[in-house]
Amino acid sequence: MSEPTNPQAEPTVQQLFDLTGRVALVTGGAGHLGTAMCRALAEAGATVVVTSRDAERAQSVATKLPRPGEGKHGGVALDHCNPEDVRRCIEQTVARTGRIDILVNNAHEAVAHDLTKITPTEFSRQLENATGYFELARLVHQHAVERHAPASIVLIASMYGLVGSYPEVYEGVSPANSVAYQTLKGGIIQMARHLAVYWAANRVRVNCLSPGPFPGAAAPAALVERLGSKSPLGRMGAPAELKGAIVFLASDASSYMTGQNLVIDGGWTAW
Repeated sequence: MSEPTNPQAEPTVQQLFDLTGRVALVTGGAGHLGTAMCRALAEAGATVVVTSRDAERAQSVATKLPRPGEGKHGGVALDHCNPEDVRRCIEQTVARTGRIDILVNNAHEAVAHDLTKITPTEFSRQLENATGYFELARLVHQHAVERHAPASIVLIASMYGLVGSYPEVYEGVSPANSVAYQTLKGGIIQMARHLAVYWAANRVRVNCLSPGPFPGAAAPAALVERLGSKSPLGRMGAPAELKGAIVFLASDASSYMTGQNLVIDGGWTAW
């Protein structure tokens, strides 16, 4: 076991959370939660590469990011369910920035149907999101090993990877939360544990961030009201409330943390 940190060399809180000089690749960075996470990493000093299936949308988000670390943010097109696209994205990011220190696997290809209507093909397609997460993580791990450098990988899961839905919340106002989505998110949490123990020796940390209810603007008002009634805090989460968590997991502030799942859900899973 290593010796305790020398108090004279102890980093300050500001130093622990500082991402200046680091490069973060955020998949799905142009989405509802992704844009807030991109802003958080940029505000902490990182150079952020934003991905979206739409290259123009990714670049638009990147150009609006703050630049505390004078990062040259950029956008890259990526369909993470396409293995060739994944490899091209990693190569393009490294060619542009020289390195990847942080990977946030946030992109998600949704499925519209609940357990009453989803087809076997749709179910299998939903699970391909996990394949994309793994391949991106594996390539970033390989890149870190080749550089002899540490890296932090964050997989975005969900409270619905830990608990089931309340059927009455969705009844009459919205399809039930997808069974394939819940299967996917539970698997992503386990993936983080598995990768973490295998890659720890290479100084590559792998953790999950699991948001609770963070509905977008298109969510039915009745659904939002019902979800709020199930939360100890009595309300939905705002995207900015994930900013502290993503910087914590990406930075040295969580340097002794790997294989864990950080749940930001307003207390939902505490019931």
